[in-house]
Amino acid sequence: MKPIIAISMGDYNGIGPEVTLKALARIDTQYSTPVWIGSTSVLRYYSDSLNLPFTFHQVDKTGSVKDGVCNIFDPFPDEELHPEAGVISAVAGMAAMRALEAAIRLCMNKRYQALVTAPISKEAISLAGYNVPGHTEFLAQQTSASDVVMMLVNEKLRVALVSTHLPLKEVVNDISTDKIINKAGILHQSLIRDFGIQSPKVAVLGLNPHAGDGGVLGMEEIEIIRPAIQSLREKGIKADGPFPADGFFGSRLNNAYDAILAMYHDQGLIPFKTLSFGKGVNFTAGLPIIRTSPDHGTAFSIAGKNKADEKSFLEAYKLAVTMAEKRISTYKV
Repeated sequence: MKPIIAISMGDYNGIGPEVTLKALARIDTQYSTPVWIGSTSVLRYYSDSLNLPFTFHQVDKTGSVKDGVCNIFDPFPDEELHPEAGVISAVAGMAAMRALEAAIRLCMNKRYQALVTAPISKEAISLAGYNVPGHTEFLAQQTSASDVVMMLVNEKLRVALVSTHLPLKEVVNDISTDKIINKAGILHQSLIRDFGIQSPKVAVLGLNPHAGDGGVLGMEEIEIIRPAIQSLREKGIKADGPFPADGFFGSRLNNAYDAILAMYHDQGLIPFKTLSFGKGVNFTAGLPIIRTSPDHGTAFSIAGKNKADEKSFLEAYKLAVTMAEKRISTYKV
């Protein structure tokens, strides 16, 4: 069975449609069937304005796709959407979320085997009335997932986060021993199921500079993180730490582990993006569906200018296909 991969439109005033078109031109439909979940008029607009020609099959309301070509499932067949590249708007935010909801439904109904999400604007979706921090949290709500883990992936590095889209001043209160144990458990299972690593090793980073320096710079490592690591080891999970984040990456200790569990967003994403050279992928572990995305945002400043690089989006698509193939093979056994 060839996996069908849904691609949600994202914010159509950002670079999502552009990187999608560029990636679709490079995707070999011999191995998967891509389906853009979004407005046909939006894709045509960017195809024409950026001189990125493509051919596609228009999917009907049942969601049935045509093999060997790119497909479009349009949740707004009677609406003409008008892109304004670089503009943050409630209309674009609403359209992005409606396309995402349609894509989630198709994946939850097992019609499609994975979802690649183009970037959304948190400001635009807030203007549209959606009170969610981002894709990760919305996907968890819509799929009734009890908990999920935001993971960044490239060929050699996997970084997962304990806390995600929070103001830095709220991170300390968000971190607990139980939360670290739960996130690490989800990460451990995903490394086995989705990445085929039978006995994964996980490095856990500290929260404070120098991992607290024996309590001089904070007690979280002693009171919260170390007990979590001990509990994980008792459960049979290979977890080490807490490591000082700067020294960990600086000394390339990341090469000795299958994944790193960072305490907060920028602690994990800054070194990850620095080492990914534009090819990083965001993966949500713990969902009942496969979801990947590029590791960049809407990039409104270059939207509509044919300057966006599709490498990260293409890597996100490839990872979705690989994971879908693994799960299909598992179901057949």
